[in-house]
Amino acid sequence: MTDETEKPKKEKRPQQVYTLVVEVGRKPGDGLPAKATGAALMIYASGVDEDEAVRETVAILKQADLAPLDVSGYGTLDDRVAAGDEIDPEERALMQRALDENSVVVAQMTPFFD
Repeated sequence: MTDETEKPKKEKRPQQVYTLVVEVGRKPGDGLPAKATGAALMIYASGVDEDEAVRETVAILKQADLAPLDVSGYGTLDDRVAAGDEIDPEERALMQRALDENSVVVAQMTPFFD
């Protein structure tokens, strides 16, 4: 017996890796240097779209006792190459790791000081 009102199957969208820069403020236990006022994090995050990558990144940073303030998205690898960015092999490897592990990879952290 089949139901004639079966829901159409949703097409599974492929994961992509997005480059994000996240500015964080101070929070007790955040692990930032003592005199830092915050930091910028360069992140590679996987997601089916940039919104999902941002949501996942913010959730993980909050779990790590960081205080995300602002997120700037720079697109996928293809977007960045089309914009003329040069992507070195180390950066490509980190992007591939984020994709393979369906994860968020912090590539660089730059603390801010007054």
